[in-house]
Amino acid sequence: MNPLGSSKEIVQNKLIIMYILQKLDMPVSNNALTKLILEMHLMNYFVLQQCLNELCESNMASLVKDAPGTKNASERSLYEANASGLSAATDAPAAHDNRPEGSSGSYILTDAGRKTLQYLITKIPSGIRKRLDNTIPAARKEIEKDLLITAEYIPESEDKYLVICKMRERDFPLIELRATVGTKKDALSVCDNWKKHSSAIYSEIIESLTKDRSPDH
Repeated sequence: MNPLGSSKEIVQNKLIIMYILQKLDMPVSNNALTKLILEMHLMNYFVLQQCLNELCESNMASLVKDAPGTKNASERSLYEANASGLSAATDAPAAHDNRPEGSSGSYILTDAGRKTLQYLITKIPSGIRKRLDNTIPAARKEIEKDLLITAEYIPESEDKYLVICKMRERDFPLIELRATVGTKKDALSVCDNWKKHSSAIYSEIIESLTKDRSPDH
């Protein structure tokens, strides 16, 4: 019995998702996966979410939930830079889960999924595989870039918002900025500017910090 189901179209769609997860070879968020698949016109949004849910339920894929502390019990909003804009993330314990669409976290292919894909990969049309092979390297770089730049704000009172902006290279932190602003609008503006212009802002900060400010200059 095919673990992916009996419908030829659904099986093919699931295999496409599994192929993408294998080629990316890294945890990928629902947003990033959705953006890639919709831009390539591989399937519609609702079919994608159905397939993701069923892949998790059948242990072909797994949802790695966000680490604890990404959102507190009050109104804490975490905004992460991603290819489609700022997206709010919710809290969840760090674990592998079969939780369905709407969960916060990233998808990975399980060992069972890899074995199934290896066995059924020829059911993905060669033209689609070729398109994915040509597209995924650039998509992976974009996803990696998104993971390196984050911005979040924490409401501390009605007129006090703590904004935290970070930049890192792989596992090496480059800079972390903390600033308090007076309105949610300003907090969102800081997050948005950091997402769009983090490299320029980082360069300006470093230039300012290393500038010789002695009286003779």
